[in-house]
Amino acid sequence: MVLGTSSGAGKSLMNAALCRVLKRRGEQPLPFKGQNMSNNAWVDLDGGEMAYSQAMQAWAAKLDPCCAMNPVLLKPRGDSTSEVIHLGKSVGTARAEHYYRDWFRPGWRAIRSGLETLSHNWPDGRLVLEGAGSPVEVNLQRRDLTNLRLAQFLRARCLLVADIERGGVFAQVVGTLALLRPIERPLIRGILINRFRGRRDLFDDGRAWLERETGIPVVGVMPWLNELFPPEDSLDLLERRPSRGPADLEIAVLRLPSLSNFSDLDPLEAEASVRLRWISPGDRLGQPDAVILPGSKQTLNDLTLLRERGLADQLKEYAHSGGNLLGLCGGLQMLGQQLEDPEQLEGGPSSSEGLGLLPIKTRFSRDKTLRQRDLISRWPAPTEVRGFELHHGRTTAEADLMSLMEEPNLGWWKRGINGGVIAGSYLHGLLDNGPWRRHWLNHLRSGKGISKLSIERPHHASHRDQLLDRLADAFEQHVDIAPLLGS
Repeated sequence: MVLGTSSGAGKSLMNAALCRVLKRRGEQPLPFKGQNMSNNAWVDLDGGEMAYSQAMQAWAAKLDPCCAMNPVLLKPRGDSTSEVIHLGKSVGTARAEHYYRDWFRPGWRAIRSGLETLSHNWPDGRLVLEGAGSPVEVNLQRRDLTNLRLAQFLRARCLLVADIERGGVFAQVVGTLALLRPIERPLIRGILINRFRGRRDLFDDGRAWLERETGIPVVGVMPWLNELFPPEDSLDLLERRPSRGPADLEIAVLRLPSLSNFSDLDPLEAEASVRLRWISPGDRLGQPDAVILPGSKQTLNDLTLLRERGLADQLKEYAHSGGNLLGLCGGLQMLGQQLEDPEQLEGGPSSSEGLGLLPIKTRFSRDKTLRQRDLISRWPAPTEVRGFELHHGRTTAEADLMSLMEEPNLGWWKRGINGGVIAGSYLHGLLDNGPWRRHWLNHLRSGKGISKLSIERPHHASHRDQLLDRLADAFEQHVDIAPLLGS
């Protein structure tokens, strides 16, 4: 099990690295996180919803993701409430103050069921578990579903990850160990110092001190890796800094308060000719080459905030002046004329006007669409695409609006009055498709009068796999996993 001294210590990526390293050694690692809280989701082959970070770990293990790897997923809706997903299916809504009272036992049953599924499907596999946050939140330990309770249940050998970039790494480690109960302390078999900058020999004295004080080996010091790995949660986006020089295109992305499925944007981060600029409500939009409206867990609330902060008017002005806009899932819904949520499934108002940039209307219903898709896009060029649907809304369009896909009701597009194109799709992972992404970027490049890029690009999964290999290379070089594998 990979535990962390805090949220954001790097547990998800260290788990993925460990999965890839074990796979290289001839084992079949089985990633598992009993309970995750995230609005960045994936849909498995059976239509089950799970956290994207466990999907990434499955890819590291060379497996198809399945929701048994993340049997409990909490999707925050604001106002201290979350949608509760058990084994891929939505089972209700929980308030924070009642969660452990109402959902602890059902959650533990879902976790046990997920473990049984993995054991049945891969009887010779090795579980690689990921903890959540800190394992020693003393006010929560008694009802903790996914850290030390699970480690004790499975007699897991635990790796404690601490992020030296945040400072105070000695206090992180020693404080965490001090708060463990005597029965839990022997579970910790190794300490890993993550995100170290500079010469590692400068940490030799610190490493020796930690081992002397704790009696636990420091199994590795992972260097700072200058790679744009998929962020573990939306807060990680705040820490990203552009590392490239001038780019041909600037694409603005709305950093919505209830941002979801932000992994949809990862493929653009990998395009050398593109600079992404994340903007929050209240920021100036400026004149980017395109604006992307990503998904939202609270589409109507986020729309309200866009209007209150003046960004809605800026988006309309930008579109009317010939700007290019692309909406993804919730972003598509925002581009429309009207949104109706009579059951208030998203925790906001029951209805809201949209931006009015596409002649479409959306009505939210309790039934959620969850499925993977293989399709042909019509715009910006006939192209094979694959991705997944994950939405409550049902959207209808005026009869003469052009469909983005050969199959209707998955997206639409229209040309603006003064140039530019306004488009939107329900297909998550649309930008993962290399030829489609390049066709769209070439549409933007043509508007600027610059040369087109080759459309012969592989699916983003290929780039992601290369990133995972480089992560595993560094892990193998700097971390000794022997204490985690022994008896």
